[in-house]
Formats: sequence, C-alpha cells, structure tokens
Amino acid sequence: MIYGIGTDICDVRRIRASLEKHGDRFAAKVLSEGEFKTWKARSARWPERGVRYLATRFSAKEAFSKAIGLGMRMPMTWRLCEIDKLPSGAPFVVLHGGLKEWFEARSLSAHISVTDETDYAASFCVVETADAAFAGKSGL
Repeated sequence: MIYGIGTDICDVRRIRASLEKHGDRFAAKVLSEGEFKTWKARSARWPERGVRYLATRFSAKEAFSKAIGLGMRMPMTWRLCEIDKLPSGAPFVVLHGGLKEWFEARSLSAHISVTDETDYAASFCVVETADAAFAGKSGL
C-alpha cells in the first residue's frame, strides 16, 4: 500500500551558487560520508559533474522527505538519508540511525528515481508500507 509520494525539482544553478558561497561545508551538510567521497572524486575529475551529483542527491532527499511526510524534521536529516546506486545505475535509498529505525518500525520501503538536465535535477519517490495500519499515515 502506498504510504506517501514525493517529488522535487532542484535548480542546479542554485546548488552551484551555494557551493561557491559555502564550499565543501554545504556539500558536507547535505551528503552522507560515502556520498561526500563520491562527490569529491567526481568534482576533481569534472567540476560540473560534481555539481550535478550534489543537485540530484539534494533533490532525491527532498522527494524522500516529502514521501515519508516529515519534510526536514527529525528523524529525517540530510546525512541520515543516503542515495546509492546499484551496479546497473538504478538509485536506491539507504537510511541510517534514528531515521532507519523510524522507517523500519513502519514496515516501509522506498522507490526513488533521479534525473538531471543542464539546469535542473528532479526526483520522484514512492514509499510503500506492508502494514495496513500505517497506510496513509505519513509522519505519524
């Protein structure tokens, strides 16, 4: 059963401006430790690819936070939500700490899709529950 749906579109130029203003601190606030390493490696090879990577992660986490009905309030935090990818390239959500516990207590599963184009990154997230008691009860 569907628990929640979230979508987000992010202006890549806004992410670039935040990086220019705040540097690595901005990326460190948004990205998990593993994502930060990937971002650093991509940015070193091709800076624009690093900006797009950060924008897609930002967008995906926003979409996920909307799908679970919490927005950016506890236990949802930027760094407790990680967007990884399978060898095929398909993205998936990895959760940590209190957010993982909250998510698992509700028997939830997430499906995420991300895309980017020159100026925009967009994401779509569907969260499902196997527990009918939680269907349609986002954020409770």
